[in-house]
Amino acid sequence: MLDHHMEAAVGKFVKAVKETDTYKGYCYQLEKIKKSPELFERVNEFRHRNYEIQNTSQVNELFDKMDAFEEEYEKFRENPIVDDFLTAELAFCRLMQEIDMFITEELNFE
Repeated sequence: MLDHHMEAAVGKFVKAVKETDTYKGYCYQLEKIKKSPELFERVNEFRHRNYEIQNTSQVNELFDKMDAFEEEYEKFRENPIVDDFLTAELAFCRLMQEIDMFITEELNFE
């Protein structure tokens, strides 16, 4: 549970994240794709399957499974709305990963 000081600091941090071009781009693309519910449903299926493959496959079979997955969704990814959303989402995820790594390193958390 956060004390008042930490809650205020986290609130400022969240506000700073929301002001980044990366986050704004992600939000814009999210709203854009949500205007097509069927397309957004297919994107969610894509994201779920991608996550599942990456987190349940053995290392020796991961490359082959990802290659087949990418081939299966190649045409789907050619849709500019889909590609723009997934690109923006990836950029935001990488931003969050960088933030997490920075915090972890600064706190000497092993």
